[in-house]
Amino acid sequence: MTVSRILVVDDEPQIQRFLKPALTAAGYEVIEALTGAEALKAVATQAPDLVILDLGLPDMDGKDVIASLRGWSEVPIVILSARDRESEKIAALDLGADDYVEKPFGIGELTARIRNALRHRGRRDAIPEIMEVDGLTIDPIKRLVSRDGDTVHLTPKEYDLLLLLTRHTGRVVTHRTLLTTVWGPAHSDDLHYLRVFIGQLRQKIERDPTQPRILRTEPGAGYRMAERD
Repeated sequence: MTVSRILVVDDEPQIQRFLKPALTAAGYEVIEALTGAEALKAVATQAPDLVILDLGLPDMDGKDVIASLRGWSEVPIVILSARDRESEKIAALDLGADDYVEKPFGIGELTARIRNALRHRGRRDAIPEIMEVDGLTIDPIKRLVSRDGDTVHLTPKEYDLLLLLTRHTGRVVTHRTLLTTVWGPAHSDDLHYLRVFIGQLRQKIERDPTQPRILRTEPGAGYRMAERD
């Protein structure tokens, strides 16, 4: 069985001392970087399977590291940062980070986010297979959606929104990404518009729209499609 290699980018010695043995015990190979420059070099030369990235680095902002990596690499990036402002989280996700964990954190939550990001490595732009979750079936090839065998009738925009979330199953998709991809850049700030469509989708696909299990809200950031059954 191939061991996944994780690059931990953080200049706090206590974080490095904690994460390396914890992740090693979880079955990962761990390499370390203390600066953004070291991180970029390590991704290029050591090919990690995933990057855990702090935003507060001594030589550059972590968001600049994300932007640089996304110019040439699809390596999954999980942000691990003490910055808890929604604007920081949204900016990192919009730049291409896969997930965001705030400090202080539990190792259980972090390793769960790592497993999720690794499962979806290399599937950013791929058309997904038939997906089933909580009785809902999505067939992207035939453009068909059904619940418990009954066809669900969606408008073109509702379907495009659902398919975009399906392509990124398990990952947070930000409001801005959803709006600009489905409706175009002119609608990038139309959050009310997006909420209306999400509400319509939930009415059609959720067993109980007031307690959604398929389309999960990530407060202040966006939405996440639940993992397949």
